[in-house]
Amino acid sequence: MNCHLCNAVTRTHFTATVLNKYEANYHYCAECDHLFVSEPTWLDEAYSEALTQEDTDVAARNVFTALRLAAINYFALGDRGKGRYVDAAGGYGLLTRLMRDLGFDYFWSDRYAKNLFARGFERDATQGVCLAVSAVEVLEHTTNPLEFIRQILTECQSDTLIFTTEVFADNNPPLPGAWSYYAFNTGQHIAFFSRRGLASLAKRLSMNYYPLGRLHVFSKKNLPYWKLKLASHKLLVIPLALITVSRLGSRRGRDQAIIRNRTNRV
Repeated sequence: MNCHLCNAVTRTHFTATVLNKYEANYHYCAECDHLFVSEPTWLDEAYSEALTQEDTDVAARNVFTALRLAAINYFALGDRGKGRYVDAAGGYGLLTRLMRDLGFDYFWSDRYAKNLFARGFERDATQGVCLAVSAVEVLEHTTNPLEFIRQILTECQSDTLIFTTEVFADNNPPLPGAWSYYAFNTGQHIAFFSRRGLASLAKRLSMNYYPLGRLHVFSKKNLPYWKLKLASHKLLVIPLALITVSRLGSRRGRDQAIIRNRTNRV
């Protein structure tokens, strides 16, 4: 079959059993260094719950990602509390709440999950332009990553996407037993990239690509790469995030007042 991103001819890289019962073909496109599942018919079953039991690092991942995003937004994107953001496919809203706690005007968006942690701060079209959109552990869940990115950036009126996903070595997608990121037991991971593949994807979107380990930035802007790398450095993330929140001020108290005022008007 042809690649759903570039239409080049693909080859079957391997076949695996998903959710312990579905046989899935994993197709590899050498042109854009992309591996994907063809016709994942089990997705309704896989998403009967938004969060799988195997996702044991969900809390730590959101906390550390929030710190990195805070440092990047303040020091690399230059936000001084005026920008707006959306967490796309934001799950239960934990990252949105953490980002608001760190001083950023963040909003939640997810068509398939219930907002538990950031209620009252859902994205709607009236909120206008967003400085950036985040998508944490999302791209590997999409049936067409290219269309997903185009759609979410258009909806959020943004030119910058900050996302996380694990990548494989360029031109060398692993076989089933060599990479746990396939997550066959959950059935939710269906699209995989290398850094070369992500660079190719960004090019198709006419965007610049800035790799930062497991975190990646696509932007139509020419961002200062050295600032992005500095802000996302594991030894600097916490102190930079603390400096950020000390300067911007947490939104916890302000958000509580907003919710109370809305409640009183009802």
